[in-house]
Amino acid sequence: MIHDPIPRGILLASPLLDEDALDIADYLKSEVAADDIHSDDTRGHGVAALTLGALGVVYGDIGTSPIYAFREALRATGAAVPGEAEVLGILSLLIWTLILIVTVKYVFFLLRADNRGEGGILALYTLVRLAAGRRSIPVLLLALSGAALFAGDAAITPAISVLSAVEGSELILPGMSGYVLPVTIAILVALFAVQRTGTARVAMLFGPICALWFLALGGLGLVHVLDAPTVLRAFGPHWGAGFLLDHPGVAFVVLGAVFLAVTGGEALYADLGHFGRRPIVLAWFALVLPALLLNYLGQGAMVLGNPDRAEESFFGLAPEPMLPVLVLLATAATVIASQAVITGAFSMARGAIQLGFLPRLRILHTAEGQSGQIYIGAVNWLLLVGVLWLVVSFGSSSALASAYGIAVTGTMVLTTLLGALFLVRSGRLKAPLVVAVVAPILTVELVFLASNLAKFHDGGYVPVIAASVVGFIMWAWWRGSQAVRARVAKLAISVASFVRMMRGSSVNIIPGTAFFLTGDPDVVPSALLHNIKHNRVLHEQTVFLTVETLRVPYATADERASVEHLGNCFIRVILRFGFMETPNVSRAMAHARAAGLKFDVMASTFFLGRRRAVATGQGLELLMDRAYVALSRMAADPTDFYHLPRDRVVELGERVAI
Repeated sequence: MIHDPIPRGILLASPLLDEDALDIADYLKSEVAADDIHSDDTRGHGVAALTLGALGVVYGDIGTSPIYAFREALRATGAAVPGEAEVLGILSLLIWTLILIVTVKYVFFLLRADNRGEGGILALYTLVRLAAGRRSIPVLLLALSGAALFAGDAAITPAISVLSAVEGSELILPGMSGYVLPVTIAILVALFAVQRTGTARVAMLFGPICALWFLALGGLGLVHVLDAPTVLRAFGPHWGAGFLLDHPGVAFVVLGAVFLAVTGGEALYADLGHFGRRPIVLAWFALVLPALLLNYLGQGAMVLGNPDRAEESFFGLAPEPMLPVLVLLATAATVIASQAVITGAFSMARGAIQLGFLPRLRILHTAEGQSGQIYIGAVNWLLLVGVLWLVVSFGSSSALASAYGIAVTGTMVLTTLLGALFLVRSGRLKAPLVVAVVAPILTVELVFLASNLAKFHDGGYVPVIAASVVGFIMWAWWRGSQAVRARVAKLAISVASFVRMMRGSSVNIIPGTAFFLTGDPDVVPSALLHNIKHNRVLHEQTVFLTVETLRVPYATADERASVEHLGNCFIRVILRFGFMETPNVSRAMAHARAAGLKFDVMASTFFLGRRRAVATGQGLELLMDRAYVALSRMAADPTDFYHLPRDRVVELGERVAI
């Protein structure tokens, strides 16, 4: 629900946390400074440690692309015996795709467009929303579409990554072919099953393993490049352009495979808040980019010398004694890459909840003091079902490659469009200059998107269907929330007029403090009106409590709470959280007390108004209304979500027609 009482912009949402409810009294004993506003701040951990960590989380996905990207691009040419034109042409396309899309777009530009240190398409949407100063439905649809496409990406990445790595075991165990699917399924089930325990204990292994992986990529590639240094000619962009011009019949298909090399590029931006810009940039230029380039060049050099090994261009880089080690290392790297995208899905879902695009879901924090380490059971198990269905249905990484590109390219195109809008709306660059900078990148991405759309019937429909379903759910929830808010607003009574009406009222005043939660701090909550109507009582301290979500990732200590005495027994309290935070009312009460609210915890009661939506539309509107009603029944308990003391909550319900 959208609400703009503060110039910076406030976005009301329905976030949720599934930790055990924390008693308010426990937090009143702690210092206000102990609040975990952006408690995963990375600045004190050292650039070296952060750079190592970024290798595992940020670059885990893009680091596994060499396993299949060059192979699939060669296969798409249809050449029985790849020659110099095919090999150098594809290498040139791979090299310049990494430079233009990842280095120029993400590293040089988007990493600078952060929202209080946070990145990702939803964070970028909030930047555009703040810069514009008003809500724009087209911009909102861009953000929803990008988040929906990410859902398709999150399902396909674990499937294709783990499957491609396990397939490599056939090189050392020829009889393994019949066990590829069972082993892949077992790894994926185990991976998703341990999500609830959190990744804190194994996260320290991710960086070193991926560092070893990138060193292996670069080392294996370098050996073959030294054997055939003429492959370095692929740095000339004319090889790529010449290949596309000379092979118009397969150019689109090849480009779709080439784009596999930058899958995971969006993670550079999405994980900005976890590591900061400097470690991500340092890791890219110091290790990741050189290792990727050397490996692709090494694969090309090997295929030029041994065209018959094109089908195993990656695993063929390793000498036979090292092959088992490479297979095991590749499997570990792909599991890490899958972990990164699963964690990204949790973060994206939480951001969508906070921005009002999804109903409240149960969120569990899995690491003390790490706000980014979360677990969302509904997202985890839905992802597992989708991933297993993809593995069983497609059966091989080659078949899945056709389904992969649309989600990734679509998300990147939408990110580019939102980035351009932000540059224009914020006034950082003039519109003509923005067009000059963005047009080349957007053109390349649109070509890649078009090439991947050509594979729609070969599996590309999968991410489109997944994105359509997720997009419909998000739009139905946002639309329904707006409708309920508008309906309630028509019958609402302003706090100012209500306070005046209650002066000299005959309503009985009883001891204690009553907190009435309301989404709008200027409107009297329906729970209070029902309480007065049926019980004819007011507490000696009646608090209108509003939880607001800022359009920035994290609220500062000064922003956390404000207290306003309205006269008589009425007080207005507003608690603010960033959209990347999980609201914790119990903890934030320490800030409210510091701001001037005085109350006895043992004599306090929280009143919640439960609204049950009733669908009344027609046609498509009725379908969306019914979807909203169904989703609202799935929403988690607000008592858990807002961290209210369970034994001090009273709920009052009402029906609202939409």
